[in-house]
Amino acid sequence: MKIETGKIRAYRVIAAGLVVLTVAVAFAKEPKVPNAARSVHLGFPAPDATVFYNEVIVEESAPGSYFMVCGFKHGYFGIQELSGPEDKVVLFSIWDPGDQNDPNSVPADRRVEVLYNDKDVRVGRFGNEGTGAQSFYKLKWKIGQTYRLCVKASAEKPKTSFAAYLWLDELNEWKHLATFRTQTGGEPLRGLYSFLEDFRRDGRSAKQTRRATFGNGWVQTTNGDWVALTKARFTGDGTTLDNIDAGVKDRHFWLATGGDVQNHMPLKSILSWTPVALPLSR
Repeated sequence: MKIETGKIRAYRVIAAGLVVLTVAVAFAKEPKVPNAARSVHLGFPAPDATVFYNEVIVEESAPGSYFMVCGFKHGYFGIQELSGPEDKVVLFSIWDPGDQNDPNSVPADRRVEVLYNDKDVRVGRFGNEGTGAQSFYKLKWKIGQTYRLCVKASAEKPKTSFAAYLWLDELNEWKHLATFRTQTGGEPLRGLYSFLEDFRRDGRSAKQTRRATFGNGWVQTTNGDWVALTKARFTGDGTTLDNIDAGVKDRHFWLATGGDVQNHMPLKSILSWTPVALPLSR
């Protein structure tokens, strides 16, 4: 009987070990909960350009939001909500050449050059997503208001200068925020896009809704012609969340992510609208 009891105890130990192992495997396979809302993008098919004009209307926001309006191969330009509704900026960034993430590792002759910045604009270096130069302009932008942004490119082989402009309704004029020059091989504006991003990434932010429309976009081609951006490809990053959506309304594209957003538009869908007027005629 002692031998049999020993066998039973042995089986029980083995069984307990299997249970522990099974639970451990189950925990190991459990997907990691995303700590940020999924980033969503609009990619605009467009010819090579010297000017990129686009508009944004933010409909819902939360701390840690970037509504990027004018993106291109070598940089991006948009509006952000930082820590809250009273802490908002316009951000314009241009990358150094190369794939490095430490801004101090870039030799002086390969760094983005600051050719101009407005007295109200703060300029500095950045890293951890490539490296480069960035500029910040404090702007208490409002929900539901249209903001107009424009980037102008001037190719000077082997570099290109990129100038950022923001339309100020109260002054009825364009404000030149900054001009940066970087090594591009002399490329014009290419690879145009907009996106909506949650950069707070604290878990709670993934449960907050961010929504905006982007549109009435135009480019001036390298031949001097004006072309409307009437099509966009809807994409998202690799975050495992499906509370994202996109669409077209009143000749504008819209993006939404996080919170109670429900998906109706499949990723990789092509959206389109029909232009009616040239906004830069003023």
